[in-house]
Amino acid sequence: MCSFAFKFPTDMTENKIKENLDNPRELERLYRRDKKAFEAAFQQILPEMEGQPLAEFWKARLAEEKDKDLFSGIKRYDILALLVSAAMAGLLIKLPALFGFDPDATHFIQRNAIWTAFFGLSLYTILSLKRFNIRKLMYTGVAFLIPVVYMNLLPVLPFSHTINLAYVHLPLLMWAIFGMVYMNWDFSSKIKRIEYIKYNGELAVLGAIILIAGGALTGITIGLFEVIDIKIENFYMNYIAMTGLVAAPILTAFIVRFFPAISSKVPPIIARIFSPLVLITLLVYLVAMAVSGKNPYQDRDFLIIFNLLLVGVMALIVFSVSEAASGSKQRFNEMTLLLLSVITLLVNLIALSAIVYRLGEYGFTPNRTAVLGSNLLIFIHLAWIMVDLFKVNFRKAGIKKVENTIAAYLPVYAAWTIIVIFVFPIIFGWWVVE
Repeated sequence: MCSFAFKFPTDMTENKIKENLDNPRELERLYRRDKKAFEAAFQQILPEMEGQPLAEFWKARLAEEKDKDLFSGIKRYDILALLVSAAMAGLLIKLPALFGFDPDATHFIQRNAIWTAFFGLSLYTILSLKRFNIRKLMYTGVAFLIPVVYMNLLPVLPFSHTINLAYVHLPLLMWAIFGMVYMNWDFSSKIKRIEYIKYNGELAVLGAIILIAGGALTGITIGLFEVIDIKIENFYMNYIAMTGLVAAPILTAFIVRFFPAISSKVPPIIARIFSPLVLITLLVYLVAMAVSGKNPYQDRDFLIIFNLLLVGVMALIVFSVSEAASGSKQRFNEMTLLLLSVITLLVNLIALSAIVYRLGEYGFTPNRTAVLGSNLLIFIHLAWIMVDLFKVNFRKAGIKKVENTIAAYLPVYAAWTIIVIFVFPIIFGWWVVE
């Protein structure tokens, strides 16, 4: 599913263009081989070539390429695949309304919203391939069928720790299943795993923009109707907004696929900006925590927020490494990532010690066991990444080494998620707390 083209380093492309100014055939070959690299290199050397007929020709041609219709590459089938996938996701999320049962009484949204969004996204990915392998379609069907049947067979117990943990971990399981679909079930390929992480970065950034725009549209629409005394809030939220939420990832995937020039440029910028900012924030936060006297050992809510912080920063490190490996070597970014991994490892150690302390004081529960397991996995992974980043900064290792470490560990998270969702209820029972 993923395609990889050989990329010329920019300086090499510049030299090749200069060497072949009298060879139009070779220039055309260079252009077709990597259009983006060629254009970037050409713009760099254009000032030295101004006035030359061939330079003027390529200047006009590249400008013409930029002015082409953005939608020229989209076929009728592509629009149909988008509409079918979005319609299927919207239909599935509205099953309670179609069959007349109360979604709150059955926890329908908690059990099925995430599943529906990833199912629609996977359906669109499969349709986009335009090639259908029966065996892999069967894998996909079984992979989606098992969690949806299991989740909907769980009893409705609002205060069950194990069931609530299943709800919380379901997004990660569906993310893993969608990853298999995206990689066309080639789960042994580390390259495809990294491509999947980068793809998720593009989806996340563009998806956030779409959701913000959708939220603004929702507020404006409801407000406009309220001005003329028509209350559409319930209808709009139940039908339009809910359907839009599960269809938004599909629209995002469509944009990422057909407008890569838009979607691929923003994530690297965000990664480079936010990595140093988060590093500074973490340092200030740890100092402020020490001064304030607050700690995660006694305050359960503080420990929860601390763990969310840890997961968020860990995700940023993984994403930033995958983006850094896509570009040229940049010492500042690599050093920032190393320092960020060291500070995050310190945060992880504090969280782990607090969890162990609470286990000693209050004993094992499903929640504490799940948090302990997750923190241990992150600690091991983070320590591994930190060692590799140290080698990148001080032993002249390539950033690809860190990429491989990230890719190699992803199945471990998937395995832990499966244990929490499917095995915890067997070990702990429903663990209902009134």
